[in-house]
Amino acid sequence: MKQMVNSFVVAGSVAMTFNAMAADMTGAGATFPYPIYAKWAESYKAATGNGLNYQSVGSGAGIKQIKAKTVDFGASDMPLKAEDLDAEGLMQFPAIMGGVVTVVNLDGVAPGQLKMTGQVVADIYLGKITKWNAPEISALNSGVKLPDADITVVHRADGSGTSFLFTDWLSKVHPEFKAKIGAGTAVKWAVGVGGKGNEGVAANVQRIKGSIGYVEWAYAKKNKMSHTQLKNKDGQFLQPDDDNFKAAAANAEWTKTPGFGVVLTDQAGKTSWPVTGVSFILMHKTQADAAKGKEVLKFFDWAFKNGAASAVELDYVPLPASVVKLVQDSWKANLKDASGKSVY
Repeated sequence: MKQMVNSFVVAGSVAMTFNAMAADMTGAGATFPYPIYAKWAESYKAATGNGLNYQSVGSGAGIKQIKAKTVDFGASDMPLKAEDLDAEGLMQFPAIMGGVVTVVNLDGVAPGQLKMTGQVVADIYLGKITKWNAPEISALNSGVKLPDADITVVHRADGSGTSFLFTDWLSKVHPEFKAKIGAGTAVKWAVGVGGKGNEGVAANVQRIKGSIGYVEWAYAKKNKMSHTQLKNKDGQFLQPDDDNFKAAAANAEWTKTPGFGVVLTDQAGKTSWPVTGVSFILMHKTQADAAKGKEVLKFFDWAFKNGAASAVELDYVPLPASVVKLVQDSWKANLKDASGKSVY
C-alpha cells in the first residue's frame, strides 16, 4: 500500500492508523476488511477532510472494544446473535463481502494449481494428515509433484472473524472437525502455530516452507501468495474471484435474518466460493456523541455510494443497492441520540 504511506503510521504489528491530527472517527476489529476500509478512509479524507482511525486488531478485540465504548464502531466478520445485540444495546449492519482462501508455501507448486477439499483441509487442521504427499492430497492432484515433507499448520492466534468463517465451513463439511474444534472466532486448535491477524498468518506462511494457512483473498493477492483451489458444495473445484464470492452471496436472505446476520459459507451453486463471508459494523443504538455517530454513518454512506470500484479492485464484493437501502432504513430506525432522535 505504497500510496498510503503518508496517511498511515504503523502501530504495533497489525494496527494501522491515521495521523492523530486528522483522526475524527475511531473503529477497531476485523482484519478481513482492513484493506478496503483503509482505501475508503484515504479517499473519504481526501473528499471531506474527515479522518478515520481504524485498528486492524481482529474481530474478537473489535467486539470487546465496542462493548466497552472505547471506539465509535466495532467490526466483526462473525455476526452477533440478536439476543447478544439486545443485551449490549447494539445494532449491526453489513459493510462489505469477500472470500477466505487457503494459502500454501510449497516449492514447485504454482498459485491456484493445488486442489483441496474441505474434508482434506479439516483433516490437516485436525492433525490427521501430516505429509504433503499423503494419499488424500495426492489423489486430488494427479500430475502435481508433491514433496515428502511435513505440513506446518498456521492459524490465527487472536479472536478472529476470518477464523469463524474458516471453522464454520470446516464444521459444515466435516463432522469430526465440528465435534472436536467447532466454529468460532477463537477455538482450541489441535495443531499448528498462530499468527496475529490476517497479516500474521500471511507472514508465517510466507516464512515457513511446507506451511498452510487461511487468509482473506486481498491479503493473498497483495502478498503474491500461493492459494489453492477449493471444492464447493456442488462438487466444483474453483479459483477464488469476486464473481464466485458474488455467487455465494446471491441467495442471502437479509430480511429474514435478525441483525442482517447472514453466514455465507458452504452455499449451494456451481460457482459459489465455499468460504465467503460478510463483514459487519457494530454500533450502540443510543449514541452518547450524536455528532460522532452521524459522522460514522456519513462515512459508510459515502463508501456505499462511492467505494464500489475500490472494493472490486481489491477483490471484495460491494453490497447490492437493495441491501444498502435496508441498511440505511435500519440506521433511521435504530440509531438515536440521548433524546431519542434519529442520528441519520
